[in-house]
Amino acid sequence: MDVTTVVGIIVGLIAIVGGFIWEGGQFTGLMQITAAVIVFGGTIAAVLISFPASKLKTIPYGLALAFRSRRQNHDQIIEDIVSMAVTARRSGVLALERQAAQHEDPFLREGIQLVVDGTDQHLIKQIMEFEIDATENRYNGYAKIFETAGGYAPTMGIIGTVMGLIHVLGSLTEPTMLGPSIALAFTATLYGVASANLIFLPIATKIKTRGEDEILRMEMLLHGILAVQNGDHHLLVRKKLESFAFKKPERAALLPEETAE
Repeated sequence: MDVTTVVGIIVGLIAIVGGFIWEGGQFTGLMQITAAVIVFGGTIAAVLISFPASKLKTIPYGLALAFRSRRQNHDQIIEDIVSMAVTARRSGVLALERQAAQHEDPFLREGIQLVVDGTDQHLIKQIMEFEIDATENRYNGYAKIFETAGGYAPTMGIIGTVMGLIHVLGSLTEPTMLGPSIALAFTATLYGVASANLIFLPIATKIKTRGEDEILRMEMLLHGILAVQNGDHHLLVRKKLESFAFKKPERAALLPEETAE
């Protein structure tokens, strides 16, 4: 469980509700079933219209990325690649086949297997980068759904408020009910804006952050795979991979001198 996501949502709700009560509001004044139905029902409907079923099926996985923490032992992966570099220099890349086949990381396993098979370095780089691009697109697709929901929710809140005001204006014969009715109408706007900025958009951002971390990890592995194929000294391989701890999560281009050592 990713504690930061859960704690962030809880703290946000406490801040909003607590601030409202602190100013003398009543908690029951925020509990409006009609407003919730309009905002969340309308948002769900808009998302269903916006995406095909194949995309909507990925929502649970996107939520899992936001609420579950995935521990990645980068130090251990670096040690594994350095060990492969030592083996490749001493016994040749063919000696890596068993070591690669037993590794738990599928991306590294596939890359080293291509090296063992004698695949051209430029082709390995191309194949691996295709996978990196596919992974990046997949994470962006997960985030896009929640970004879209975050865009629709405030609009649905405004629609709910307008509908409430229409009802209020139709009941001007009861002036004593005018104030409470207007307050109830604006609850829909609160639901829409709060859900967008406290739930939907932050979840989308968390998914994108997870994607950036994964892309950076795959870039590191790609550099390591090519370094092993080059027969680089294990100290040079370690230095290259450890440098990723200080890089921003952006696509790092492989320079010709790095791949031709």
